[in-house]
Amino acid sequence: MTQRTLSIAGVDPSGGAGVLADIKAMSALGTYACGVVAALTAQSTQGVTGVMPVPPEFIRLQLKTLFNDVQIDAIKLGMLGESPVIEAVAEELIAYEGHRHCILDPVMVAKGGDQLLPHSSVPTLIEALIPQTTIITPNLPEAAILTSQSTPETKKQMYQLAEKLHQLFKQTDERWVLLKGGHLPHNELVDLLFNGDQMIELPNQRINTKNTHGTGCTYSAAICALATRDDDIVRATKDAKAYLIKAIERADEMEVGSGHGPLHHFHQWW
Repeated sequence: MTQRTLSIAGVDPSGGAGVLADIKAMSALGTYACGVVAALTAQSTQGVTGVMPVPPEFIRLQLKTLFNDVQIDAIKLGMLGESPVIEAVAEELIAYEGHRHCILDPVMVAKGGDQLLPHSSVPTLIEALIPQTTIITPNLPEAAILTSQSTPETKKQMYQLAEKLHQLFKQTDERWVLLKGGHLPHNELVDLLFNGDQMIELPNQRINTKNTHGTGCTYSAAICALATRDDDIVRATKDAKAYLIKAIERADEMEVGSGHGPLHHFHQWW
């Protein structure tokens, strides 16, 4: 049976991040991918030159129209941009209740340093969306913002931060934190997957490439797609990371743009 996934995120015209990257990853991993546009950006491999919000009422219309026709099995949330949009998405997800999993990648800052989520909107994200998610996938700077902590520089500090992040769920059923360690200041990296009880380390070596645009988007979209197989979040996350590593390793084959190029989402096929 076909599994149907949905990305609710911003649009990167270069295709390396956001909805377009999510749809590539979800498609490469065997699901039928849908997309709802939550923000517009003027963006390339060299950076972001502009951001334009999509009116919340039109985002609601996109979601209502899609949900009235297509059964969605898992949803990935990316760049939402501002509090009214976050609230609109949160309310439509509560009304729908048809999906089994919701993966939140709390996109806050672009690779070049451009602010994609105002600090004033962080409390809305925490209160309205995190309680609805199966798993959140922040990188270290995003996790620090969500918890009002300093950015970790060691694995021990990451353990402490993962525990703080899990407290944001305020739920008794099983929820997961994937704390991504790509910003650690050395070549031996680790991601932490934590459900409030079990802390799983997912190590890897840093890959020597500048083409890492959209890494976080791709990782969370891959988890979204793979979680639809059997609802096993641990297996989905491990397999998503394996897919991601290969996409980064082969990114230099693509030659897209002159800045931080995209990952090779279709490395298994091309």
